[in-house]
Amino acid sequence: MTAPTTTTTRPAGPLAGPVETQVISHLHPEGSFDPADHEVPKGLEEIWRFTPLKRLRDLHKDAPLDGHDYEVEIDAAPEVRAESVLVEDSTVRGTSTYVPVDRISARAWEASDRVFTVTVPAETVASKPTWVTFRGTGSEKAGAGHVVITAEPFSRATVVIDYVGSATWAENVEIVLGDGAQLTVVAVQDWDDDAVHVSHHHAHVGRDANLKHVLVSFGGDLVRINASVEYAGTGGNVDMLGLYFADAGQHLEHRLFVDHNQPKGRSKVEYKGALQGKDAHTVWIGDVLIRKEGVGINTYESNDNLVLTDGARADSVPNLEIETGEIEGAGHASTTGRFDDLHLFYLQSRGIPEVEARRLVVHGFFNDVIRRTGVPEIQERLLQTVETELAKHVGVADVVAGA
Repeated sequence: MTAPTTTTTRPAGPLAGPVETQVISHLHPEGSFDPADHEVPKGLEEIWRFTPLKRLRDLHKDAPLDGHDYEVEIDAAPEVRAESVLVEDSTVRGTSTYVPVDRISARAWEASDRVFTVTVPAETVASKPTWVTFRGTGSEKAGAGHVVITAEPFSRATVVIDYVGSATWAENVEIVLGDGAQLTVVAVQDWDDDAVHVSHHHAHVGRDANLKHVLVSFGGDLVRINASVEYAGTGGNVDMLGLYFADAGQHLEHRLFVDHNQPKGRSKVEYKGALQGKDAHTVWIGDVLIRKEGVGINTYESNDNLVLTDGARADSVPNLEIETGEIEGAGHASTTGRFDDLHLFYLQSRGIPEVEARRLVVHGFFNDVIRRTGVPEIQERLLQTVETELAKHVGVADVVAGA
């Protein structure tokens, strides 16, 4: 049975005009650029049932998205082009072929007045990471943003997007890899405690291209990040890594969708999170769709959660949708639990105090993902952030102070 198709209209720009969309499954709503085509969420919908809508500050309804309380700092590699242009002057917005699949994404697409672009020219090897720091200066007025990161064919680069400060922010991030390109994108949500951030990252991966996509969420009152991937040719390779640490009252939500729509693609998803404090809540939803065209693909996704205190809650839902049996491999795993008593016993039997043993277990839990980000500055910062979060746990601060 063929999924039904409809048509939506891409707004003004180089790719303006009708766009055919397809209802993939009940987990993936029909896309549209028109916010009116997306009903206001009520919290009963599958894609919204874990999100505390009352804390979205009406981003999902009709809150104006005309705030400009932010600053952008750029430290670009000399080989890379980075610029901010008006929407009507952009030649790259929409090149990822993304069509908004929820109301906030469609509203952000419509409301953003500028497009921030990072372009790695063909066959270029960037000499250092390009660092984009988004600094929010107020959360009273909601704003909308749009980012397009393009790695032209056979280029190689790393781009870091760093979110700090205070903001109410909705955005879309497009990531486009040409054939044979190698790109690492790291997005760090290190907001102040009052920030609300809702974003959709969409990657379009060319033939034999390699994408490493890393999401790190530590700050903010509510952070909800959707990340989706589709393939533009055979042999595309995607690694999606995630790291999050929720403290009391925080809601950190990550939703992923990997669309294996081409043959011989590969994807590996690995997210790890820790929670501590009353009403700390994390959500991870991982969806992988293997279409009939996805012959010979290999995919695996996993999510592990470490609950450090009572009163915290982790929701983890992996999904696999398979339309062909001619694949190399497919699997998923999800775990949620407290400290491993055997690990703690082993460390304590070697003379390590209990609180120090707990700290070491958490560092070991996160270490592999932190190491694989591939950006030394980020690795050092994440290790320190984990240490800071652990200092809030009972007894840890004294151990750190006396070390």
